[in-house]
Amino acid sequence: MAEQPEFQESTSDDRLWALLAYVFTPVIPIIILLLEDKKDRPFIRAHNVQALMWGLLSMIVPIVLFFCFGTPYLVMWLIGVYWGYKAYQGELVEIPVITDFVKNQGWA
Repeated sequence: MAEQPEFQESTSDDRLWALLAYVFTPVIPIIILLLEDKKDRPFIRAHNVQALMWGLLSMIVPIVLFFCFGTPYLVMWLIGVYWGYKAYQGELVEIPVITDFVKNQGWA
C-alpha cells in the first residue's frame, strides 16, 4: 500500500505514538489528546481518534458478549495490535465504519 502524500512527513516518533495508541487503547489516545505537541501532528491525529473509537468499541463488545468469557476482547485487542503495526510501518489504517465516521465528523 502506498503512503498518502500528506503522511510522508511522519517521523519514527509519530509512528511509535500511533502504534502505542492502538495497542494501549483507550488510555494512550486520551493521553495524546492532552499532549499539545502530539495531538496536531497529521499522522498521529489520523490514527489517534480511530484508535480511541476502536478502544471504546472493544470495551463495549465484550460486555455485550459476556458469554464468550473474554474471547472477543482478546481478538479485538489482537486486531488493534495489527493495526498498530501497520501504523508503525507508516501506513494509514482504514477501519471499517470507524474511519468513515471519524472523517465525516472532521476529527481526523
